[in-house]
Amino acid sequence: MRNSEENSGLHLIKKHKKTLLRAVFSRAGLIVLLLLLQIALIALAFSRLRVFLPHFVTVMTIFSAAMAMYLLNSRHDPSAKLTWIVVILVLPIFGALLYAYTRSDIGHRLLKRRFWQIQGETQERIPQDPAVLARAGVEAPELEGLTAFVGRTGCYPAFDGCRVRYFPLGDELFPALLEELEKAEKFIFLEFFIVDEGVFWGRVLEILARKAAAGVDVRLLYDGTNEFFNLPRSYPKKLEALGIQCRSFAPVHPFVSTHYNYRDHRKILVVDGRVAMTGGVNLADEYINVNSRFGHWKDTAVMVYGPAVTSFTLMFLQTWNITERETSYPYLDLPAERQEGSGFVLPYADFPLDDERVGEWVYMDILNRARRYVHIFTPYLILDGEMETALKFAAERGVDVRLILPGIPDKKLAWALAKTHYPSLLESGVKIYEYTPGFVHAKCFVADDREAVVGTINLDYRSLYHHFECALYMNGCEAVADVERDFRHTQEKCRLVTAETLRQEKASMRLAGFFMKVIAPLF
Repeated sequence: MRNSEENSGLHLIKKHKKTLLRAVFSRAGLIVLLLLLQIALIALAFSRLRVFLPHFVTVMTIFSAAMAMYLLNSRHDPSAKLTWIVVILVLPIFGALLYAYTRSDIGHRLLKRRFWQIQGETQERIPQDPAVLARAGVEAPELEGLTAFVGRTGCYPAFDGCRVRYFPLGDELFPALLEELEKAEKFIFLEFFIVDEGVFWGRVLEILARKAAAGVDVRLLYDGTNEFFNLPRSYPKKLEALGIQCRSFAPVHPFVSTHYNYRDHRKILVVDGRVAMTGGVNLADEYINVNSRFGHWKDTAVMVYGPAVTSFTLMFLQTWNITERETSYPYLDLPAERQEGSGFVLPYADFPLDDERVGEWVYMDILNRARRYVHIFTPYLILDGEMETALKFAAERGVDVRLILPGIPDKKLAWALAKTHYPSLLESGVKIYEYTPGFVHAKCFVADDREAVVGTINLDYRSLYHHFECALYMNGCEAVADVERDFRHTQEKCRLVTAETLRQEKASMRLAGFFMKVIAPLF
């Protein structure tokens, strides 16, 4: 009984610690801190420096106007421009300092230099098979333009001769993932946003340790925020003692690299160059519905077999090599066994270190080309003006646009922000559903029974602007029908959002969304 109480107490301490750290090292926390400093400065001016107050107000007015003009002429997204203008009008001094801080990328300049070096080294590493594009020109003409676009940002060719397996739940992925790990003979690469000790990671780790002892090259890369929320900073050394190469991507250093900048949000597993997996599922128990805090956890993933696996191997090695003095790209020349799968696949990644919003523009391309329907899973809906316009325009020209979002949120403020977009989307004919059994963490687009995307890219600013992401685009594959079938099945468990249900929302939710909308691009 006493041990149970102690464990419960430790769990509560860990939970409160996570909450405190998220608050301190978030943009919202930093903005609140700066707001308090600004109020203190104004109070000081009123109480101690009253004679200088008119001069202070004049200087602040001129400074705010100059900053607004500068921002209006910058290359920022229009929504981000508006947010920064509001922040600087409210916080003239500290708002400008916050802007300078976020634009300077302190602590990330080396990361940028290494990124561009690695991109240059690997741009032609996996050549595009011209025969694939020639066949796509007949069977999937839209693929040629899409391949040209994503090819501008990295080495992402299109493939045929691949087989794709779709998983509508993390619960179903779990045994399949363990099975593929057991087959490993040469290498296992894992890159995940979240790794947390429990049933899921425990089973995976047991296999990884056994395979490493047998001589398999096992490497694990996880995002640096795990060192705050899930794993100790010394965890890589613990795994290295088991023969597993392990490192943390961009460890969080307070006020130098706060956690919202350049996080590795990708989920990639590659085994022997034979099979690769991506999707929303992380290596933690809630993703397989063990100890879920937000009702039933709905997530999705895909496994791809065939030549396209090489692209995921390269994606992993690119990120792995960012902290290496000398780069190496083993296993890329392993012969890829062609599969009997139909259609074409295009694996691609998105990086926050260039000006190309690949994830968002692929989504908008699907919306702009759709003729009958676009059905979307997303856990968050924090849209910029371009994406909101693309969703509305597709619906207004007669496309059946539907979104499934969580019925039980994991982040209340993000949920409140999502609901600020509902009225405008509903007016244009977009249908919105909320998953009543729990939380939707899936990130999928499916359109016209022909094309689909399954990956790690949410419809929010963090995914579309600030994170390392990846996805698998499918055209004409049998798995496209599986994604649509899953969407229809999931929709049956959802409540439809209407103008009437919006009027019934709590005033506190509407008020939170109203204020959070101002700083949405920073959220």
